[in-house]
Amino acid sequence: MRKKFIAGNWKMFNGPAETQKFMSEFVPKMTSDLGIASNIDKGMMEVAVFAPFVSLSAAAAGKAGSGLIIGAQNMHWEKNGAFTGEVSAPMLKEIGCTHVIVGHSERRHIFHETSEELHKKLLAALDEGLKPVFCVGELLEERESGSAFDVIRKQLFAGLKAMDGMDVAEKIIVAYEPVWAIGTGKTASSEDAQEICGFIRKLIADTFGEGIAEKVMILYGGSVKPENTASILSMKDIDGVLVGGASLKPDSFLAIAKAAVH
Repeated sequence: MRKKFIAGNWKMFNGPAETQKFMSEFVPKMTSDLGIASNIDKGMMEVAVFAPFVSLSAAAAGKAGSGLIIGAQNMHWEKNGAFTGEVSAPMLKEIGCTHVIVGHSERRHIFHETSEELHKKLLAALDEGLKPVFCVGELLEERESGSAFDVIRKQLFAGLKAMDGMDVAEKIIVAYEPVWAIGTGKTASSEDAQEICGFIRKLIADTFGEGIAEKVMILYGGSVKPENTASILSMKDIDGVLVGGASLKPDSFLAIAKAAVH
């Protein structure tokens, strides 16, 4: 059985002081919850927070002694250089990150990151030993025009091209996030989410083999809340959730983690 992965993407919220406050409330509750703690100890579940760059030190310090994973929301593909405003994978590792989001829809559509740039970021993350959460997803007009599957296929293979199957299986997490369901209050039904996540797993199986596909962790992201988490996670090809707004409050994020306990 694949483990569950519960990820909170804070986006541009929670500065260092707010992060310290969040950690002081969330970490004791997470570690004292017998279901969550047991699942983490048994390797059945992981819980992660993806904080803004300026808050990563506070997040890393605040997780002390817990199994909470700390990740970044973005990175550059070069290790260093004249790239004003950018942050590299070695810097993220030094500060305590083990994971990084690559290709979030806001990076693709607001900041116009290209598929080639995202591919380079994936390779750079793997080279440095960071585990990328690689995001794919369609716009509303792409879904309504019937091209969602083509969009997902192109995004996925542009990111994973020429990669080793075992790296895909063990070192990359794929997240499906329909852009029309992010921050809109609209949520893809559990069946809609399963349809695309199942499609992603089949694409990986067709390219890398069934054994690889069965190991890949696939998340759903898009207006995830405590009320819909259990339904989403009941789908056979959905192994976790990438949570936005509901991860900003300790109690709501804890409730989502509790819904993943099995």
